[in-house]
Amino acid sequence: MPRRIATTTAVDRDELVTFLRSRRHGILVTTRADGRPQTSPVTYGIDEAGRVVVSTYPERAKVRNLRRRPRVSLLALGDDFDDAWVQVDGTAEVLDVPEAVEPLVEYYRAAAGKEHPDWDEYRAAMVEQGKSVVRITVEDWGPVATGGFPARLADG
Repeated sequence: MPRRIATTTAVDRDELVTFLRSRRHGILVTTRADGRPQTSPVTYGIDEAGRVVVSTYPERAKVRNLRRRPRVSLLALGDDFDDAWVQVDGTAEVLDVPEAVEPLVEYYRAAAGKEHPDWDEYRAAMVEQGKSVVRITVEDWGPVATGGFPARLADG
């Protein structure tokens, strides 16, 4: 059986946004007060401005960390363990209700890929729950990568 060879593919911003929109799961990496990384599994979407958006609560560690230091990384994953991935790095802003309500609507559309059956109900629920949204402006990214053997070990 031929070995699967690891790949890295450089992408421009448009290709990156297309790739990110094809996924929903990621690992958000923020920085704790003591400098150690803090990781959070998240569901994300891409808003109309091409920012990564994540719905959360203001009490979460990622939010506390981002309010202190807005530098952030996201590892965007596929549905399967061996799907392609990419790391993006950028600056985050945290919006709380009431300013977060319309960005949360945009998050829902981006992450769910559909319209909510009752937007008034959704907006009211976001206010009642005191939700926040994290918006990440992507400033840098790595190649889209896949795992596997190094090319030097390809079957010959």
